[in-house]
Amino acid sequence: MNTIATNKLVLITLNKRTLLNIMYTQNLLAESFNEILKQYDLSSEQFNVLKILQYQKGKPANMCDIQERMIYKTSNTTRLVDKLLLKGYVTREVCEDNRRKIEVFITKAGLEILKDLKPKMNLYEEKLSHNLTSKEFENLNYLLEKYRTT
Repeated sequence: MNTIATNKLVLITLNKRTLLNIMYTQNLLAESFNEILKQYDLSSEQFNVLKILQYQKGKPANMCDIQERMIYKTSNTTRLVDKLLLKGYVTREVCEDNRRKIEVFITKAGLEILKDLKPKMNLYEEKLSHNLTSKEFENLNYLLEKYRTT
């Protein structure tokens, strides 16, 4: 085999190895993350909605804004908000200016659940990050962002 063909074979193998590594890591992260949330009867998507609303600092978010900011773009935002509504973590109101627009607010109970989760999430993040330096984190973020932009 010539050098170009050998390099191409190594690159394909390295590409596959990288993709498998990312997928394996994502699965590992999701499993441990979901174990924490399970104690609170929350899914990762519901947690994502609550965090989006928390960052609104008391202002409402409409369903489109929530959907745009979701990590999982295929999430059914209406269904997620409905479940959080039943748990008392959010409220929903029709916008006065545009009756077709639904505004979603986080409740005090929603903020409390996030407050209770915060130390567990901090511990989870610390456990995952103890092997990397700040420079390695910067490099990893740079590479992951570069990898995503195809």
